Amino acid sequence: MGATAGLHNYNSANQSEVPSGGTGIVHGQTGRECLLILDGRALDRECLASALVDHELGMDVAALGSIEEWRVRKSSAPPLAAILFNLGSRKVTDRGIADEIRHISCEFKSVPVVVLADTEDLAQLLTALECGARGYIPTSVGIDVCVEAINLAAAGGIFVPASSVLAMRHLIDSGSRDTHPLAGMFTLRQAEVAQALRRGKANKMIAYELNLRESTVKVHIRNIMKKLKATNRTEVACKVNDLLAEGTLADE
Repeated sequence: MGATAGLHNYNSANQSEVPSGGTGIVHGQTGRECLLILDGRALDRECLASALVDHELGMDVAALGSIEEWRVRKSSAPPLAAILFNLGSRKVTDRGIADEIRHISCEFKSVPVVVLADTEDLAQLLTALECGARGYIPTSVGIDVCVEAINLAAAGGIFVPASSVLAMRHLIDSGSRDTHPLAGMFTLRQAEVAQALRRGKANKMIAYELNLRESTVKVHIRNIMKKLKATNRTEVACKVNDLLAEGTLADE
C-alpha cells in the first residue's frame, strides 16, 4: 500500500494498517468516532496509535503527519472525537507551536485538542491551555492514563497531570505569601517581577517563567524602579528585601 492511501476500510479486526510511506490508520471498530494523532515522526505516531488501540481507547485512531494530510483524507474517515498533538521534545513556547495549537483549536471548534509532550513544565501546560488545548499529557505518564485523559477531553473535560496541579498549588501558596507585603505598592505582575529581581534573575528568565515578552518585563522593571526610586537592579533587590522584611514584622 503506497503513501497516497486514504483513511478507509474500517473494520472490527482491531488490527493496524500502516502504508509504507508512513501515513496510515490504526483500525478500531466500524461506526465509531476517531482520534486523530498529529506527529511528524512516522514511527512514533504509529507506535502510539497501536498502543492506544491495544489499550481499548474506545475509538478509531488515525495517525498522520500533519493537519493538511487529514484534510485530504477526512472524507473517507469517521468523525473526529479528539485530536492528540504530539510535540515530543518540542515545547509549546517554541517558535510556531503555540500558533499551530491555536489554529487547530480554532478550525476544529467542537473537537478537543490534547497536547502530548515530554516536558511537565507548568508554564508549558498553561500556555497550551491558553492556546485552546483541552488537555496536556506529559510522556512520563503510562498509556492507561493517556487513554483516560483522551476520553476525558472527548467527553468535555480538561485533563492536567496531578504533578502540575500540585506545582500550581505550591506556586499560588508561595506567591501569596511572598507578594503580600508588596501588594500595596505594585500590581500583581510588578510584584512577581520584583520578586524575580530580588532573586537575581535575568530578564529573559523572568519573561520565560512568567510567560511574558522580554519587552514587557523591561517595562515592568522601569515602573518598579520608578516606584522604588531605585537607579539599578541591585538597588531594587535591596529595597524589595526591605519591604518584605517590614511586611514580615507587621504580620508578626
